[in-house]
Amino acid sequence: MTWHLNETFETSAGKVAAGNAGDGPDLVVAHGWPWSSYSWHRVIPELAKQYKVHWYDMPGYGRSEMRADQATSLDVQGRVFAEMLAHWNLARPHVIAHDFGGATTLRAHLLHACEFETYVLMNVVAMRPWGSEFFDHVGRHVDAFLGLPAHIHKAVVEAYIKGALISDIDADDFDALVSPWLSEAGRGSFYRQFAQADERYTAEVEPLFGDIRCPVKILWGEDDPWIPLARGKALHGLVGKGPFTPLPGIGHLPQLEAPELVLKNLSRV
Repeated sequence: MTWHLNETFETSAGKVAAGNAGDGPDLVVAHGWPWSSYSWHRVIPELAKQYKVHWYDMPGYGRSEMRADQATSLDVQGRVFAEMLAHWNLARPHVIAHDFGGATTLRAHLLHACEFETYVLMNVVAMRPWGSEFFDHVGRHVDAFLGLPAHIHKAVVEAYIKGALISDIDADDFDALVSPWLSEAGRGSFYRQFAQADERYTAEVEPLFGDIRCPVKILWGEDDPWIPLARGKALHGLVGKGPFTPLPGIGHLPQLEAPELVLKNLSRV
C-alpha cells in the first residue's frame, strides 16, 4: 500500500513510470513541477484504504523518460494524462491534482473529453500569470544554466524547491524531490521545463472553467509563496462551484508539509 513505480508505459511523449495501490473506486493523483509522483507518497497509503490509487511520473520528470528532444509542455502533459486514463481503462476516476497537475488535468477534462467522478485542485497552476522573474530568466538562458558545474546546479535545484515551502519537510523527502534532477538527463530536463513553459496552455482553458462537469473542491496552502491564496480564490470564482478550503500555515506543497491535514480535507470530498 506504499508508493512505488513498478510499471512502464509508452506514451506519445515517451516512457512513463507508474504504479498503483489499493482496491476500490479509481483515484488518480497528478503531480506538478518540479516534483514527481513521489510527492504523494505520504498520503497514498491512507487513500489506498478507500480507493485504488493510480499515479505516474510525467514525461520528463522523476523516473520517467528524459531526453534532449523531448516536448513536455502543458499541452503535451494534458494529452498524456488522457492516454494514461485510457491505458488504465479508467472511464470516470476521482482525480486529485497539484501544481502543473492542475493545468494538465484541466486540459484533459476540458479539451480531451476525459470524465472525472470528483475533482480536487490543490495549489494548482491554472490561471495566468504564473511563473516568476527567476522562472522567466532561466527560460531565456537555458544554455547558460546547462553549463553550471554539478554542485552549483544542485544548489540551484535545492534553493528552488526550498522556495516553495513554508513548513519543514522530512530530509529524506526533500532529497527525493531533488535527486531526479541531478543526473545528466535530469539536469537537461530540469531546465527544459523552464524553456517550454507557455501561458497559452492555461489561456486555452481559462474560459472553460465554468464547464467543469463534476463536483470540484479546491484546497490551498494559505501561505503559498509561489501561487498566492488570492489566485486560488480567483480560480474558485471562475469555476463557480464547490468549496474552497484554505490550509493555514502551509506553503505550496501541502501533501508533504501537512499530509494529515490534506487527508482530513480529502475525506470530505
